[in-house]
Amino acid sequence: MSNIDFEKFGKYSKAGPRYTSYPTALEFNSDFKYDRYIEFLDSPTKENLSIYVHLPFCRSACYFCGCNVVFTSKTDKLERYVEYLKKEIDILSQHLDTTREVIQFHFGGGTPTYYSANQLDEIVSYIKKAFPNWSNEAEISCEIDPRFFNEEQVKVFIKHGFNRFSFGVQDFDHKVQTAIHRIQPYELTKKAFDLARSYGINSINIDLIYGLPYQSFETFKQTLELAFSLNPDRLAVFNYAHVPWLKKTMRKFDETTLPTPEVKLQIFKYTIDFFENHGYKMVGMDHFAKPEDELFGAIAKGELHRNFQGYTTKGGANLIGIGLTSIGEGSRYYAQNTKDMSIYENALDNGRLPFERGIELSDDDFLRKEVIMELMANFSVDMKRVSEHFDIDFKAYFSDAMDELEHFKEAGLIEISEDKIKANSTGAMLIRNIAMPFDAHMGKYKQSKKSFSKTV
Repeated sequence: MSNIDFEKFGKYSKAGPRYTSYPTALEFNSDFKYDRYIEFLDSPTKENLSIYVHLPFCRSACYFCGCNVVFTSKTDKLERYVEYLKKEIDILSQHLDTTREVIQFHFGGGTPTYYSANQLDEIVSYIKKAFPNWSNEAEISCEIDPRFFNEEQVKVFIKHGFNRFSFGVQDFDHKVQTAIHRIQPYELTKKAFDLARSYGINSINIDLIYGLPYQSFETFKQTLELAFSLNPDRLAVFNYAHVPWLKKTMRKFDETTLPTPEVKLQIFKYTIDFFENHGYKMVGMDHFAKPEDELFGAIAKGELHRNFQGYTTKGGANLIGIGLTSIGEGSRYYAQNTKDMSIYENALDNGRLPFERGIELSDDDFLRKEVIMELMANFSVDMKRVSEHFDIDFKAYFSDAMDELEHFKEAGLIEISEDKIKANSTGAMLIRNIAMPFDAHMGKYKQSKKSFSKTV
């Protein structure tokens, strides 16, 4: 990777979406009604299914976390939630064709492994009974907190065909761990890793975060060395999203201890070089994987997709979100469950799904989603293919965006040919910025500093 003028790059540090969806979750609203959502669920389709189950409970707060979580030490709350998950699955089964093939399943949280082995077994068994048709190639995964992880849980995961784990690490430096309220020694993580490997889990991801309090270029280099020593199959290295106006725990950070945009870019550039020099390749804007990983086959075929779980080869599926605050996605809609536990329970007690808000995509949204997601997944967009697919003149339709992209072109970050827009390896670090000109909803947020996290 070429030398980067980090001071010059600092100017690109502005608020912008991560584009795990388009339109982004800020556009979800109550104009998308419950009955319309049910119409989408009821409509006959042969689309495969991707199932996401949100298990929101954590013992204590990790101060950096932007997820929707419920802090508790009471096991009865966990058990009660399982019963309500079952109610939600029952109601979904009344509307969905549950014989459609399941090609992806993911437990997210919260801390899914805060649940006991028996409880995890109960949930997965119930889902498998409701959705009986699982592909032999299905990706079945769980987020793992090494601090809450034992052999009984692994046995349950193996019994149900889980084939991918994602370990939350964030940083191995003790001072950083203390600041973020998550003490997790390397030895503990390695023990969890070894346990998973001993049961034949051969696809393990590690999540790291840069931009946390007290991180420096030198400390993060050590974290990368330790992460590499575990020999993960994939890594996700996220830019910390500091949104204290949304997440109270982030207000505990002394903002003067956060690394500057210039230092963060330096860390990220080193991270890219480090993993590429150690046999990994970059996938999308924040993932790394070994070259034999299926993600690279998907990139070659133009079939890599991005969704709320990150990058995946399982695109084109109907995402069914189950549990508090989870999000479902069809080709023409997004639908999100309520974040309030009492409202969640009350809806289910009354035989209704706990749906709160969402959005139905217009034709323009649908087109822009295609362009933005292709950029986010492949760092490029095939203008000719999009023009033919949607029967438009790409450059004319997106004339404003093309004008905005000129300064990225002049800065040597992208190339624009007759048929393609393509970011180079330096531009890939700013892919969120490069995608933003195609976002028709961004205009209303330009004056707001409290909409999205910083892109750099």
